[in-house]
Amino acid sequence: MDRYARWNSLLELLTDTGRVTVEEAAERLDVSQATIRRDFDQLAQQQMITRTRGGAVANGVSYDLPLRYKTAKHSEEKQRIGAAAAALVSPGMVVGLNGGTTTTEVARALAVRPDLASGADDAQLTVVTNALNIANELLVRSRMKIVVTGGVVRPQSFELVGPLGGGILREVTLDVALLGVDALDVTLGAAAHHEGEAAMNSLMVARAKRVVIIADASKLGGHAFARICSVDRIETLVTDSSANPDLIEGFRHAGLTVIVA
Repeated sequence: MDRYARWNSLLELLTDTGRVTVEEAAERLDVSQATIRRDFDQLAQQQMITRTRGGAVANGVSYDLPLRYKTAKHSEEKQRIGAAAAALVSPGMVVGLNGGTTTTEVARALAVRPDLASGADDAQLTVVTNALNIANELLVRSRMKIVVTGGVVRPQSFELVGPLGGGILREVTLDVALLGVDALDVTLGAAAHHEGEAAMNSLMVARAKRVVIIADASKLGGHAFARICSVDRIETLVTDSSANPDLIEGFRHAGLTVIVA
């Protein structure tokens, strides 16, 4: 287990329990107590946890972990979802992508498709994104046209949020918006933990002909603070094979096309 995967596991453990000792964490993660002490010290320096005598306590912010701590969670599922979502994109499209670990996998899958990087104007893919890391992924690995919205950077997700980005989004039309979400529920719709991210995502939905939600099984049936859109605005859901069959059936009954990767 690499460092970030271990940190992610520690933060999730603290989210569940609120407090954990060095001994408990070392046993749970099957590493030495010295390694856990170093991990706790480094996470405390970044204000992700509070160190205590012999352990650590949660700071109450683990529900919205920085993107770099989320990359190890459900990584294989997200790669499959990313490939399946990228397969929905055709040459010449204008595609909207928001930030997140799963949409980053979509960007990586798009970047290696030679048919999407043609020099011809009518075949070149255009990607509109508010995520700096996704723009960088595509810029260094492909010949696509990349449009980045304005806004203020959220360090947790590398996304640009706020009214500065709205001006650009209101002036473009998207063939498809491929959106990662923090939660998707048949009744409550798609949602994000942060209201600024939700607002930018809602603008992408408003400017898109088609909306595709990209979410691993852990996001289905849950809820988050800020609504992005209702289920009836969503055309397709791309998720993974560990998703609850009853939830999948519920989304299909609501009219969504569900792709299980």
